[in-house]
Amino acid sequence: MKRILFLAGACAMLLLAAPTRSHAQTTTTPATTTKPPQDKSKRPSPPATASATVGGTKVMIEYSQPSVKGREIFGVLEPYGKVWRTGANEATTFMVSKDVKINGQALPAGTYGLFSIPGKDEWTIIFNKTAKQWGAYEYDEKQDALRVKVKPTTLKQPVERFTITAANSGKVTMQWATTGVEFTVK
Repeated sequence: MKRILFLAGACAMLLLAAPTRSHAQTTTTPATTTKPPQDKSKRPSPPATASATVGGTKVMIEYSQPSVKGREIFGVLEPYGKVWRTGANEATTFMVSKDVKINGQALPAGTYGLFSIPGKDEWTIIFNKTAKQWGAYEYDEKQDALRVKVKPTTLKQPVERFTITAANSGKVTMQWATTGVEFTVK
């Protein structure tokens, strides 16, 4: 009887130990399979930052810079009337450290996805509550914190790489190809 109990106990211990060894073998991965973080500066549309301090408020814009590369941009590559991520890769982010007014309209402090809807005669600049997203693929209009209308201008000199600048005066300028738009932060 003791022998049967001993064998039953030994079998039970082997059964309990077997999944542990098997699990350890299947979850071990060689160090060579770990990918290093992507160097975003090597992308075709590299990252860029525009920042300013407007009346004690920090303004920070993080975006990626696509290039014209001989293409027709607004109205073709970026269609009129469609939401654009306002750059390339991840959606552009717009951060303000304090409550501000954008072209006279209130925007609370925070970080926003900066989208736009290009138009031939008018653009809509959008500050969306969902800041971290890829492109505009999951853009949700219900998450808009603010929309402002601006008039585009034709640039005297074409700009090859999409560029955003922010001045301490509060003027934010976006330029690409032969088009420029701007808004003010106060």
